[in-house]
Amino acid sequence: MLPIERQQQILTWLELEETLRVTELSKRLGVSEMTVYRDLRPLIEQQQVVKTSNGITLIPQTFGTSNLCSYCHKDSNSRLSVQLIKLNQQVENTCCAHCGLLRYKDIEAEVSQIISRDFLKDTTISAKAATFLLNTDIQLNCCQPQVIVFDSMKQAKQFQTGFGGNIYNFAEAIKAIKEEMDGKIDCHSKNNGTSTSK
Repeated sequence: MLPIERQQQILTWLELEETLRVTELSKRLGVSEMTVYRDLRPLIEQQQVVKTSNGITLIPQTFGTSNLCSYCHKDSNSRLSVQLIKLNQQVENTCCAHCGLLRYKDIEAEVSQIISRDFLKDTTISAKAATFLLNTDIQLNCCQPQVIVFDSMKQAKQFQTGFGGNIYNFAEAIKAIKEEMDGKIDCHSKNNGTSTSK
């Protein structure tokens, strides 16, 4: 099989299965992992696929791409931004994990993946598998309550030691944000020093 044929096969499998590991692709194609990486390189450069913590996934074509957060309408071009990939392959961007989690809750049935970035390593991770730290003492000029995303619980706890805050998993973080937002007009309302520690 030619490299172009393998690349097309990889794209076809990703359309059906969303995410695949390089080791799995190597087995299916009957080639070495090094060959799979060589086949993936042009697909990554052409922004057709992206490496994630779980392997590789398609980068869906965006329709009506906007640099504005789909939740609060701030600029969403930052390292704190979150992507919601919908079942119809459309992508919504949010400016931060706070907005990403609230938007996910609003359109949960339409979302196939929610992707964020680890705060320390700046690597792409599935938000559903991430650890979230809310209400730290560090100010990132993002929506309130401020949410920082970590790939590991250990790193979140180490960061918490220095900067405070409360640690949550995906579902708990959504609940905590919604509770803190209760009665606030928008994401930019300050806490006024009334943080709810748990």
